[in-house]
Amino acid sequence: MLGKTANGLFWMYRNLERAENTSRLVETGERIALTRSGDHDDEWGSILQTTATKGAYLQQRDEVTKDYVVDWLLRSPDNPSSVMSCISAARQNARMTRTALTGETWEAMNGCYMALKEALARKVTERDLPAVLKLIRQRTALVRGATHGTMLRNDVYDFVRIGTFLERADNTARILDVKYYVLLPSSFAVGSSLDNVQWETILRSVSARGGYRMVHGDTVTPRDIAQFLILDKRMPRSLNFCCSKMRDNLNYLVSDYGFRPECWGQIDMLVRRFLTHKVDAIFDYGLHEYIQTVLTSLSEFSRQIEIDYRFYE
Repeated sequence: MLGKTANGLFWMYRNLERAENTSRLVETGERIALTRSGDHDDEWGSILQTTATKGAYLQQRDEVTKDYVVDWLLRSPDNPSSVMSCISAARQNARMTRTALTGETWEAMNGCYMALKEALARKVTERDLPAVLKLIRQRTALVRGATHGTMLRNDVYDFVRIGTFLERADNTARILDVKYYVLLPSSFAVGSSLDNVQWETILRSVSARGGYRMVHGDTVTPRDIAQFLILDKRMPRSLNFCCSKMRDNLNYLVSDYGFRPECWGQIDMLVRRFLTHKVDAIFDYGLHEYIQTVLTSLSEFSRQIEIDYRFYE
């Protein structure tokens, strides 16, 4: 199943994952704002940087404010990474590949689109924002649940999983990077109570706070959080977990199609080269430099899988 069907499934689930991740980032911005003093909106600029849409935003607006940023991230048609843009794209991907999806999965996707189209038809008020963010997460989770509960574990499912985990890994890496280099007001804040609160907020943004405490207890340190979100093999949003799952699903595709494409070597190298270090070695190398290298590798992998499986033929 090469070509346009693989492309549609790959991007359907990337868009679903991106929509959920964006809603998590908006909630993160809300929480981080509570830890900052003054009237500035620097934290919302950092959220824009995480989503890689700051440049496009500044072409539309001259100032960065919470009101504008939240609307940009949730519903702006000028932002291809907004929640509504991603959900609309995912539904269109689902329509193009409908025969490859189960009826339950299509119904969940269509229901997700209809519910969020209604919820995001107008600017979300401060009072309604928590409920809308919760709805986004619930509706995208329903699509994933229908997928996992009804779809055959064949090549269709493999492209679904690769798209999901590629987007998830990219998001986790960006969240770690923006925390380390953007959120702190100065180097003097490193190790402070503000620093620790912001690191815990990052855990919340990827639903990892409970899992982190099971592994590391109540003490929150940058080293342990980085270890958990980069290297932990059991945490479903860690870089190690996501990249290992992508390699697993590519292994199934190798078995199905009888050839080992270049993208398999790329993801295998990423896992072996970047995700087998100790966390102290990562900090010695430089967390920012390390994350940037991983992000580059993920981008190259994404381009290569499109070539290897002839997404646009």
